[in-house]
Amino acid sequence: MTVSPSRRQAALAALALDDDALLRACEVEYFIASGPGGQHRNTTASGVRMTHPPTELSVTATERRSQTQNKGAALERLRAGLQALTYVPKKRHKTQPTKGSQRRRLDAKKRVGEKKARRNNKDGW
Repeated sequence: MTVSPSRRQAALAALALDDDALLRACEVEYFIASGPGGQHRNTTASGVRMTHPPTELSVTATERRSQTQNKGAALERLRAGLQALTYVPKKRHKTQPTKGSQRRRLDAKKRVGEKKARRNNKDGW
C-alpha cells in the first residue's frame, strides 16, 4: 500500500495528539447498529463511525450496546489505522545468486538426474 507523504505526515501529527484532541479533530457520527444484542441495541444509536478528514481514514465500532464503549473501541482502531499509515516500507534491492550457489544448485540437479537415469537402467527400460 503506497501512502502519499502528506497523508503520512497528517497521520504522524494525529498520533501525537491526546485522545480528546484527536476526537475534536475527527468527525464522529452515531448510528443505529443492527445485529445481535436485543431491543436495546436495535433502538439506540450505539454505533460509532469516526472519520479523520486529513488522512481520510474512517473506522466503525458496533459490537457493544454502549455508545461510550463503542467510541473507545473506535478510537483505538483509529489509532491503529493511523499507525499503519505511518509505516514506510524498506527499499528492496534486486540481488543475483552467487556463482557458488548457482554451481551447487546445478550439481544437485545433475545428481538427481543421474539417480533417475540409473533407476531406469536397472529396470531394463
